[in-house]
Amino acid sequence: MSAKKVIIVAGARPNFPKVAPLVRALRALPPGRRPQVVTVHTGQHYDALMSRVFLRELGMPGPDHCLGAGSGSHAAQTAAVLEAFERVLFRERPDLVVVVGDVNSTLAGALAAAKLGIPVAHVEAGLRSRDRSMPEEINRIATDHLSGLLFTHCADADRNLRREGIAGAKVVFAGNVMIDSLRTGLAKARRRPVLRRLGLERGGTVRPYALATLHRPANVDDRAALAGILSALADIAQELPVLWPAHPRSLASLERFGSLGRFVRIGHDGSKIRAAGLHLMPPMGYLDFIRAESCAACVFTDSGGVQEETTYLGVPCFTVRTNTERPVTIAHGTNRLAGTDRAQILGAWRAWRRGATLGATSAGRPAAPCRIPRWDGRAAQRMAAAIAGFLGTRR
Repeated sequence: MSAKKVIIVAGARPNFPKVAPLVRALRALPPGRRPQVVTVHTGQHYDALMSRVFLRELGMPGPDHCLGAGSGSHAAQTAAVLEAFERVLFRERPDLVVVVGDVNSTLAGALAAAKLGIPVAHVEAGLRSRDRSMPEEINRIATDHLSGLLFTHCADADRNLRREGIAGAKVVFAGNVMIDSLRTGLAKARRRPVLRRLGLERGGTVRPYALATLHRPANVDDRAALAGILSALADIAQELPVLWPAHPRSLASLERFGSLGRFVRIGHDGSKIRAAGLHLMPPMGYLDFIRAESCAACVFTDSGGVQEETTYLGVPCFTVRTNTERPVTIAHGTNRLAGTDRAQILGAWRAWRRGATLGATSAGRPAAPCRIPRWDGRAAQRMAAAIAGFLGTRR
């Protein structure tokens, strides 16, 4: 009997650290349970630093199919993936489609498969912000209700699904697969010279700095909102350097609003951060970012994945949003909602700062013990076993 076939869909930078461990785990299953794995890159993120570098550093081979969806409005991007992915489904005839996260590629992949009667598995199911103004929230809800196998990474997600009538054997508490990639990459990341190149590390000692990552439309596409965030970060940057590896969307907004004058521009040419201030640089690769994240005094972000990584690493995180679909990170104690206006952000910073000491740290600072169940580096193995079991019950 021929092996069952699984298609795994990814399209945006946050997807790749979730896909890489799962691909490896499925391909490591015993021959009788091992499916044929086909990977699809939708091209939602297509910049080299947002895509190819990540794939290479995560040890992933090139995808089997590239859809080239590119950028555009939410409707245009979703439609482009939907149309192109349907053609792949007709060609490959998979037994299961696996989608990850909450981006437009996630929803489009699930919808295309469901309309053809192909079962869908959703990695990172059950997350809810309760804010339907976020496009990602719509993607999460719709994808979960289209899926026949739902992998959750915390107890909150299981409870959210039960409230929506999704329960039983189709929901599998597998754990956080992104932590699998983080644990695998930490040793390599600690050997990266990015902090030395930036002048932040010398002789194994790292001087204090903050890291910022912002990309959500509500924060960077609105002139007033972005101005308030920048004003708060500029105040904080009087005390320690704030390093911002800018997402292309953020950089476009900074250029459009004439805000680049607030920054010291840092390139990939070995430029050094010599003083406090706001420092803007291109996106980092996966390993460089882990290095910078793990050694930062604190992180300002609107990214869900960064909230989780800082939680595992024990790095203080300020989430520049009014809500989060990852409340487990706040309960853990490392993450705090900082709001989106200047006064809120500075208030959160000052409240934390009163009890914090910003001294130089060891360049090899170990991750703090993470007490969240199943954030242990073995989530992909649990997912692979569940997928094999699911396929084994299907004729």
